[in-house]
Amino acid sequence: MTLHNPADYPDPSRIAQIDEPWIKAVIYTPDEYLGSILKLCQDRRGVQTGLTYVGGRAQVSYELPLNEVVFDFYDRLKSISRGYASFDYEQIGSREGDLVKMSILVNNEPVDALSMIVHRSVAEDRGRHMCERLKELIPRHLFKVPIQAAIGGKVIARETIQAMRKDVTAKCYGGDISRKKKLLDKQKKGKARMREYGNVSIPQEAFIAALRMGEE
Repeated sequence: MTLHNPADYPDPSRIAQIDEPWIKAVIYTPDEYLGSILKLCQDRRGVQTGLTYVGGRAQVSYELPLNEVVFDFYDRLKSISRGYASFDYEQIGSREGDLVKMSILVNNEPVDALSMIVHRSVAEDRGRHMCERLKELIPRHLFKVPIQAAIGGKVIARETIQAMRKDVTAKCYGGDISRKKKLLDKQKKGKARMREYGNVSIPQEAFIAALRMGEE
């Protein structure tokens, strides 16, 4: 079967082999940016197939998984080369890969739009990066919001958005300390109910920004 969406990923116990599309990429760049570009390609599981110099510019060839290129590879390439590098590629077929489905859970609920199929070797780093991004992008609520990246039932990364604090004792001036304790206990129970039933609003821009894998 051909997967077009991570939601279609079958039960791992039914998978004998999974292949991913690969590309042949040719990059032209001024020599001063070559080292950073080689590192970028290596970080994206690339295999170098050639390096020559043409008219004072370096021409480097790589074979790369398409999965590592589709999100922000071109933006990262332009950023580290200050816009001077050019990038061209063609598909060269598919190769077997150790791919897994990484799910993102917000307040213990899976967010299908943020699920992705990734190589197992980079899943933990990718999951941590995604959780950190979402922690910055999702506004705080009146209850704690856990953000988790998981493969199957195993959590591989986690961040927590702390709850907004409302001072329920603001109108208590002096008096018996037990009244303040009752108010705080009531607030604690209310937050527990909200955490159990409350919905978390995720801004639309969070979906695009969170999928950007490039380093800041």
